Amino acid sequence: MTKSPLKISPAIIWISSIFLGLLSSVPQIAEHHFNAAEAAVNAGITSVFALLMWYLNIYMLSRKSSRPNKQGISYSRLFKSLLIGIGVMLCLAWIQQLILSHINFGPVMLMVEVRGILINLIFYMFLHLLQQNYENQQVNMELEKIKSDSLGAQYELLKQQVNPHFLFNSLNTLKAMVEIGDEEAVDFILKLSNFYRYTLESRKLDLIHVSEEMEILNAYLFLQQARFDGGFSFTSTLNEEILHTLIPPFTLQLLIENCIKHNVVSLDKPLHISLYAEDGQIVLENPIRLKTADNNSLGVGLKNITLRYQHLLEKPIEIINDGQIFKIKLPLIHEHHHH
Repeated sequence: MTKSPLKISPAIIWISSIFLGLLSSVPQIAEHHFNAAEAAVNAGITSVFALLMWYLNIYMLSRKSSRPNKQGISYSRLFKSLLIGIGVMLCLAWIQQLILSHINFGPVMLMVEVRGILINLIFYMFLHLLQQNYENQQVNMELEKIKSDSLGAQYELLKQQVNPHFLFNSLNTLKAMVEIGDEEAVDFILKLSNFYRYTLESRKLDLIHVSEEMEILNAYLFLQQARFDGGFSFTSTLNEEILHTLIPPFTLQLLIENCIKHNVVSLDKPLHISLYAEDGQIVLENPIRLKTADNNSLGVGLKNITLRYQHLLEKPIEIINDGQIFKIKLPLIHEHHHH
């Protein structure tokens, strides 16, 4: 991380310096025999010293350290700043003695040096804390950027997982259809081609309209109906308003793939899958008829969708499983979200 110079508003530097000068003259103003000339010189000397210490400490703290990663106060720099401050105050006290020659130099010298050390120490500590705060903010910003880049990379990997892995089964189904001369073999090839075209077109998008997702889903359902030959049914009651909302590509396809993968699909008792809207959410519902060999895993598809919604919306999807019915509730997305 590149170390940037400290930036303090000139107005703050000048106003605080003048204020310290005036403050240093308060004891003289409170004296019974008030001397305006002495108070003015004292205020001027203190203000000049404060100005010099501001810029000295800003310069010293802005310089690159030989150990840039070291945390905490640099005592060597603090010691140098105090030594230089003592020397500067000595010179200013000498100038004050020339202007106000009637004042006893000894007591005045002790007073101005103590005052100078305190002012210098306060400025150094304030600037050090300011610099540490700025550097911590820079580190946090870099960490957030790295985190954002990492999340973006993870999301790209999630989108790559969406590429369907049922091609082998689809080709086997197509082979069987061709062998028996099934008239729907041509339609099957067209739907399979359309499905993979949708895959290529949508893989680079974060969100698509639900209506476009339904086109992907219908192509997928046709392929699965040909494979299972009526072993499951599907109904959708989504209206036009819901169809114009947005959804991560292949969300519904992955959810239905997850249903078919983990539940018994048979001609005797077809698996019925319902898609509808409820309470501002898209709901996919199916009865639970887990396969004997199923280990109750959520499946890659459901995990993928959960992570994608967390990345895009920072909202979880709702999963309801009462042992009889399995529901997935997806939040509606009305506009694009960018992270």
